[in-house]
Amino acid sequence: MNELRYILVSDGSSDISLLRIIDWVLAQKSKKIAVYNQWADFRGLPNPPKGLSERILRCMELYGSCDILFIHRDAEREPRSKRVREIEDSIARIKSGTNLPPYICVVPVRMKEAWLLFDTNAIRQAAGNPNGRISLKEIPVDQLEKLPDPKQILYELLRNASGLSGRRRRKFNVARSAIRIAQFIQDFSPLRKLPAFQQFESELYSLLEEESWS
Repeated sequence: MNELRYILVSDGSSDISLLRIIDWVLAQKSKKIAVYNQWADFRGLPNPPKGLSERILRCMELYGSCDILFIHRDAEREPRSKRVREIEDSIARIKSGTNLPPYICVVPVRMKEAWLLFDTNAIRQAAGNPNGRISLKEIPVDQLEKLPDPKQILYELLRNASGLSGRRRRKFNVARSAIRIAQFIQDFSPLRKLPAFQQFESELYSLLEEESWS
């Protein structure tokens, strides 16, 4: 196989940043394969799918076939294993006649923002102030899965990194900047210290070897 096409089905629009992480992981194992990604965007539909099973089915209808389906759910306050079971149950509820590709669960603990907190240089760039001198708190990677609210921590880091104050700080679009962080990260290997990322990478590499895509 010279090409590999995958689709990401996720919880919300901000999760598009996971494409960059998936691409990086694939490149570590399959450097000779051209990877084409797509994020399943349901926002423009008159009746967007609600449950996960419906989102997966609509994804297949709208985007056609692919080699791998990545299904994202944040663990939030639940164990990763519970979210994985929910994904598996959603797949099981889909009619057996549906031709689904192999799938990989992408379940960050507690949420995907935890996977973006380790690179303060990328945070500064995403905030539009790469040469900023304001000190940013660096969180040890092995502590990221223990944070109660990674999103709020990330948003505050972005506000500080922007160097803005007063009205301009209040108007700063922190959510848009957060989506951009992954674009500025060249090496995601520090995340290999996290159990949830280890599991994601291991399951993906096992699939690649099983399908002779590595």
